[in-house]
Amino acid sequence: MIGSNTLSNKERIQLPHQEMPLCAPELRVTNFEEVPIGYDTEQAIAEATRCLQCKKPHCVEACPVGIDIPGFIHLIEQGDPEGAARKIRETNFLPAACGRVCPQDKQCQAVCVVGRKNLPVGIGNLERYAADYEREHNAIKIPDVAESTGKKIAVVGSGPAGLSAAYELRLRGHEVVVFEAFHRAGGVMVYGIPRFRLPLDIIDDDIAYLEKMGVQFVYNMIIGKVLTLDDLLQREGFDAVFVGTGAGLPRLLDIPGANANGVYSANEYLTRIYLMEANQFPKYSTPLYQGKKVAVIGAGNTAMDVLRTAKRLGAESTCYYRRSEEEAPARSEELKHAKQEFLNWRWLSNPVEFITDEQNFITQIKCEKMTLSEADESGRRTPVPTGEYFIEDCDTVVMSLGCAVNPVIPSTDKEIRTNKWGVIMVDEETCQTSKQGVFAGGDAITGGSTVILAMGQGKRAAESIHLYLMDELEAVPNVPTDPNHHIESWNLNSNGSKSKKKELI
Repeated sequence: MIGSNTLSNKERIQLPHQEMPLCAPELRVTNFEEVPIGYDTEQAIAEATRCLQCKKPHCVEACPVGIDIPGFIHLIEQGDPEGAARKIRETNFLPAACGRVCPQDKQCQAVCVVGRKNLPVGIGNLERYAADYEREHNAIKIPDVAESTGKKIAVVGSGPAGLSAAYELRLRGHEVVVFEAFHRAGGVMVYGIPRFRLPLDIIDDDIAYLEKMGVQFVYNMIIGKVLTLDDLLQREGFDAVFVGTGAGLPRLLDIPGANANGVYSANEYLTRIYLMEANQFPKYSTPLYQGKKVAVIGAGNTAMDVLRTAKRLGAESTCYYRRSEEEAPARSEELKHAKQEFLNWRWLSNPVEFITDEQNFITQIKCEKMTLSEADESGRRTPVPTGEYFIEDCDTVVMSLGCAVNPVIPSTDKEIRTNKWGVIMVDEETCQTSKQGVFAGGDAITGGSTVILAMGQGKRAAESIHLYLMDELEAVPNVPTDPNHHIESWNLNSNGSKSKKKELI
């Protein structure tokens, strides 16, 4: 089938979608190995052949980093996965991670023309295939770095936004130092995404890639505490700073029993396990109390991660969500995988109390049954209380209700303007903050969002920082002053255009 240029578009649309092979549910819940197995070459070529090679590809417009999607898919169809990986890396240096965790169903694949009459082309699966082929065949090429500019940039935070900014800035010849509060780099990709979704060696390879380019990493360094932004700019010799500290402040329910023993935020639960290896205590020194009946509040991607992790640690896992399954914000693939793994679901259930014993350990969860209103103008249906309640046993609760922006830097530098939710406000075109020489991107400026959106903002900020350092950014930053202002999620693709998008998580 290689080079099937004789197929018409009508024939391509009718070709069957290649399902991603998965590890069997009864086996995968016993370990932390990756669930999707990946396409083989025959499957990848067959799936790539379904692409119509649109002259005006909407999928590229919907990608926050502007990947040439038809270009890399065509190379896979022609039997050149290494070339496909190189094509992806022209705009995205984290293809193996993005192929696994990006919400393609709500971005590029959502606008795929093939999806109008058939299932959309599996863009994410093909990106993963090309990236894995490149890694497995030692074909990753370190790019040439531009001649040194003599400029030095501090990148605060080593999550997707920070890593993307560091990559783009280093390519342009700047000295880049990444400061990370934890003992290893990767941000949410390390502490917030389970290994059965994103193996650690993929992230390690990406960090090594940056180090080979000359990017420096400083660990166990909390900027805003140990060093301030002024320290970086005035004492440490940095010419600019990029803030990519993410949204790591968990939102919690304010109900009776919320402070009971056995109640966690999703951030703490996942960080203890995936960054601090609590699941291997006492081999590692971080303990994790988990009982046999785990209640998870929420139905986003993180909630799915918690549910599936708890199951792998031997618990009976139950999801409680105040809306219906149709309104669950999790990626369709993550929800599908979770539903295969013998979990329990309590849709239209709103927790109102965590019941405890005399030692303040949680023993039960009390919920009110909900119904849904008619859809509003946005299409969203509001949960409405019914006055009917139920109680179920549980000995661990994990609240997965989203996160607010990390407050350390804004709270220690009053020149950084934030809105009333603590989100750092920036010029939406340049990602400049209200402090001269300081730029920001990722969850720090939007609240919790996606890996690929954060990368897009890191790229845009890096471009602006470069222009600023080269004295080519003349405009005065247009940073909002209204404390009620909040940036909508947007896509910032490689040609600099910006398109507003609906919520992606």
